[in-house]
Amino acid sequence: MVRIVGFFAGLAFVLVLMLAAFQHREPSAPLPHGMPPIDQKWSFDSGMGIFGKYDRQQLQRGFAVYKQVCSGCHSLKLVAFRDLEDIGFSAAEVKAEAKQHDVPSLNPETGEVATRKGVPSDYFPGPYPNEIAARAANNNALPPDMSLLAKAREGGSAYIYSLVGHGYDEAGRPKGFETPTGLYFNKYYANLNIAMPPPLAADGQVTYGDNTKSTVDQNAKDIAAFLMWTAEPKLMARRETGVAAVLFLTILTGLLFATYKKVWKDVKKPGAAAGFAPAE
Repeated sequence: MVRIVGFFAGLAFVLVLMLAAFQHREPSAPLPHGMPPIDQKWSFDSGMGIFGKYDRQQLQRGFAVYKQVCSGCHSLKLVAFRDLEDIGFSAAEVKAEAKQHDVPSLNPETGEVATRKGVPSDYFPGPYPNEIAARAANNNALPPDMSLLAKAREGGSAYIYSLVGHGYDEAGRPKGFETPTGLYFNKYYANLNIAMPPPLAADGQVTYGDNTKSTVDQNAKDIAAFLMWTAEPKLMARRETGVAAVLFLTILTGLLFATYKKVWKDVKKPGAAAGFAPAE
């Protein structure tokens, strides 16, 4: 009896699978996906070869964008104040910049948590004391640290430029696509809805120290370049090391080949000592 019941149960299971396999199904709508970033030419691109390098003036403008726009929500915890000397700031300017920030510390007498003025060896402090405070101030969204953002996002600097400079464009919204309350449409974001409001809202939002005109597009290019530097601060040094290594190996190969020819110059070919003619 048990075998008969098991047989019919198995048969029913097979019939259900066959019906499901041959049943007509409507194709599901494709999930929305962000557009590929705008292709840009950067001074530090690998396509520039050994001549590619960071534009220090652009990096300083990018730091101005970070300081005046991005630092209110995003941290830069892997960058020290003294690192700014690598992009052209003087030691005095770095020291003055560090003093503008209060960094977490401990009272040496009581051991209680306190703050002090920053020094060049300190790292940039974040805008929030912890993740809970960050989420509470941003509708439960956690603003990412920007230190490695250009390497952590596919497309790198081009993605950042496209996202903050040209992504908040309602003309690119797919037909019928809705954005929930508390989110913002961005055509370059992965699922088109992002928690970050438009950071670059209008021309002239950032004050530059040079004569460069401050536009949304220029601000986006500069912050993208700056974040590439924070993610790859030793990019130029690595390229220079690579060029030196290739030159060294090329010279070494030539010396080894010359040594080989010198050592084996007087050695006769096999069979020559026995009077055999070399094979044609």
